[in-house]
Amino acid sequence: MTIGEMLAATVPMARTLNFEFLETTAERAVVSLPDQGDYHNHVGGPHAGAMFTLGESASGAVVLAAFGEQLARAVPLAVRAEIAYRKLAMGPVTATATLGRPAAEVVAELDEGRRPEFPVSIEIRREDGAVTGEMTVVWTLRPGG
Repeated sequence: MTIGEMLAATVPMARTLNFEFLETTAERAVVSLPDQGDYHNHVGGPHAGAMFTLGESASGAVVLAAFGEQLARAVPLAVRAEIAYRKLAMGPVTATATLGRPAAEVVAELDEGRRPEFPVSIEIRREDGAVTGEMTVVWTLRPGG
């Protein structure tokens, strides 16, 4: 099962919004939100909440790819998030999430018995390439599996 399939199977909101997981590596994840009228805002583009969920889901995908081997001993949790809406989003949008710290550094903190925190940066783009949103989600690996 791919990370995208796993997220779609275990996170109902990802299924509801019909996310497409286009790329998932330990450094980066790319997730798309199709243009769907049921999730539009008052100006006909994707609702801000749908775009937030897209970015958070992309960040979760890269976290699972980077730290999937740690799931038996730690639970990944989002600690806080911030989003800035830069331009009007219309049509399908794509979120690209990038791990903000080397995974080995985060795992080393976990090995020391600490609860590491690490940022994931996300850009949300329209089909024409314009950045419509920028987001940061800070994650932790809570020891204890």
